[in-house]
Amino acid sequence: MLVNGRWTEDWQPVQESDQEGRFVRQRSSFRDRIGSEPENRFAAEAGRYQLYVAYICPWASRTLIALRLKRLETAIGVCVVDPRLSDQGWAFTGEFGSDLDHENGARHLHQIYSTADPTYTGRATVPVLWDKREGTIVNNESSDILRIFDQDFGHLASDDIVLRPAALEAQIDACNERLYDDFNNGVYRAGFATTQDAYEEAVAQVFATLDWLEKRLDGASWLVGDQLTESDIRAFVTLIRFELAYQGLFKCNLRPLSSYPAVVAYLHRLMAIPAFAASVRPEHIKAGYYSIKALNPNGIVPVGPTPDYLATAVR
Repeated sequence: MLVNGRWTEDWQPVQESDQEGRFVRQRSSFRDRIGSEPENRFAAEAGRYQLYVAYICPWASRTLIALRLKRLETAIGVCVVDPRLSDQGWAFTGEFGSDLDHENGARHLHQIYSTADPTYTGRATVPVLWDKREGTIVNNESSDILRIFDQDFGHLASDDIVLRPAALEAQIDACNERLYDDFNNGVYRAGFATTQDAYEEAVAQVFATLDWLEKRLDGASWLVGDQLTESDIRAFVTLIRFELAYQGLFKCNLRPLSSYPAVVAYLHRLMAIPAFAASVRPEHIKAGYYSIKALNPNGIVPVGPTPDYLATAVR
């Protein structure tokens, strides 16, 4: 991690644990928004911003989905890190379908953070929305970036899909809260638990949420209302990684995903949408998660699985 802008120790997966061995996630530090007013520091302009992402990462992938749903690909550049975690965290190698950082010339993502704030202390995480003009990070919180793309880019973004319609905000927030606490972050709390009790608590919550999703999706196409919303993006990024990584490496194996037919049908529907399918690179997901030395010291990447809903994923 970085301490006062300097890299101090090898990357470790567990950010923090509480006294009961529960995984505690670091809070994001850069939380600005894009504004339409002339006096706003960060204005909506084509070509001004770059999004740093990892295809392994569910948090980064949900911003990629929003970027494509809002048709912002020509307005905002994308730079992809190597999915394999190095001792200095995310790296720009140009290998394994990743990019070099031509904008800043960084070799590791943590250099982007120390460029934005020479005194930054913390982990260098994806996604990062970078302002080329100001030479700084606008935002590194995926939930914010998702809404920035949905709401802040005005005429530069398509209005064919509104991910957070005002009439559904309360329902979306309630759904998001359940998804985050017990599912999106729940799989990590299971995988990085340091006590048996903490692990079993997390796994129980993960599968209780899958039970809830199955009931909610029985006879429904979407999680909230009768349209695609940001809640569907949040659910998708964890579901699509479930069999590829969480079921095995994170020991979320109480029941197979096939036990949830409505959920599997939902995955098929979402993968039929190009913005969702293009966000999935199975080889990145497996290579990335199985490069976590604390969980997989020999670095062996499983050959499977190959569920049929991945047939349209970018390879």
